[in-house]
Amino acid sequence: MKRKIYSKLLNWKNASRGQTAVLIDGARRVGKSYIVEDFARNEYKSYILIDFSKEDKQLKMLFEEQLSNLDTFFRMLSLIKSTKLYPRESVIVFDEVQQYPPARAAIKHLVNDGRYDYIETGSLVSINRNVKNIVIPSEEERLDMYPMDFEEFLWAIGQEDLMDYIRDCFASHKPIGPLHRKTMELFRQYMIVGGMPQAVKTYVEEMDFDKVDRIKRNILNIYRADISKYAAGYEQKVTQIFDTIPSQLQRHEKKFRIGELEKGARTRNYANAFFWLEESRVINVCYAATEPNIGLNLNRDDAKRKIYMADTGLLIAMAFSEKDIQQGQLYKKLMFDKLEINKGMLVENIVAQMLVATGNKLYFYSNSSHEKDDRMEIDFLVRKPSVTSRHNISPIEVKSSTHYTLTSLNKCINKFGEYLATPYVIHSADYMEKDGITFLPLYMTPLL
Repeated sequence: MKRKIYSKLLNWKNASRGQTAVLIDGARRVGKSYIVEDFARNEYKSYILIDFSKEDKQLKMLFEEQLSNLDTFFRMLSLIKSTKLYPRESVIVFDEVQQYPPARAAIKHLVNDGRYDYIETGSLVSINRNVKNIVIPSEEERLDMYPMDFEEFLWAIGQEDLMDYIRDCFASHKPIGPLHRKTMELFRQYMIVGGMPQAVKTYVEEMDFDKVDRIKRNILNIYRADISKYAAGYEQKVTQIFDTIPSQLQRHEKKFRIGELEKGARTRNYANAFFWLEESRVINVCYAATEPNIGLNLNRDDAKRKIYMADTGLLIAMAFSEKDIQQGQLYKKLMFDKLEINKGMLVENIVAQMLVATGNKLYFYSNSSHEKDDRMEIDFLVRKPSVTSRHNISPIEVKSSTHYTLTSLNKCINKFGEYLATPYVIHSADYMEKDGITFLPLYMTPLL
């Protein structure tokens, strides 16, 4: 399946010319290994793949004993892997590099040698156990990889030109008209299936939601196993946060309530657990900003945050039991928008997912003041591309139903007008502009 990160890898190869290695960082099962091997096969004369989750001690000993003599190192590596290496025409891939930190530390020495290119893949690459006693090489560039986005999903199901048309409509400030209903149906399919490549592949080939659901539950089981294995010392706290994400998002006010985990719980006591989940790329964290101005990070309130699943398809699998999905045909009802549930958590989660995938850090604004005019909740705050002296932040409200009010957004515009760029409402209807507010269909979110 076609992935956008392929072109980023190609840009790195052409720009770097062996001066840096690249590390692909992303959640487990997000497709890192597949796309990197596909890139190595297509763009180089030869490649060697070293999967540190499987390699035996013989290969690892090369890093322990032969790095001081790179001629011997490369000769032995070629023999072990039965692959000839060509200077400046071959790439060596360190897959799951977090499993063997000395290989990551060796990147500095290998890149400076200059003979070959190097690509690393990994998850949890910054937690203590995976960086202990090594120096992170300055010669390492980092690319983040996310679940498949809506456009990649469209490519996978054979709708290769639709997003280009949507992009043109967004640029010219016009609705997509007769195609809106079809696009929303495709978008609901994407939201239900999610962006994990194995789930998408199964859906494309089988068109069977039950089989897709089994794939997603297997992935969730892998995540839970990782928590038990790698979150040493605070695995219970990580599990508590992970398991309560659906119920926390189900509430009207979606701020994560730490007190629901255990009596007397404090945010500082869960700091390592939050970091572990964020670093694993299993969740997307949205932080509160005390003011909606350009210094969002300066105004960040770490005590208030919203926790979203990094993949909305996985959130749906978490939120409903396997019995509910199979016996109630829940997926089909979701696809045709016929399920009477609070869809707000799903819609807000997928908007967060799309914003993160396009490079945005997530912030929201919340004020619970007793003063009526100050009391408001803005779902997301997004910086505009170029900074000016005023009007830098776009407030975003996400609406899951067709009937809604804009009380908080109007309050925000009245109170913080000089800070604000275009205000947006993201909803299930078509593109529209009214009273200074731009109303975007959900599928245009990635274009912000």
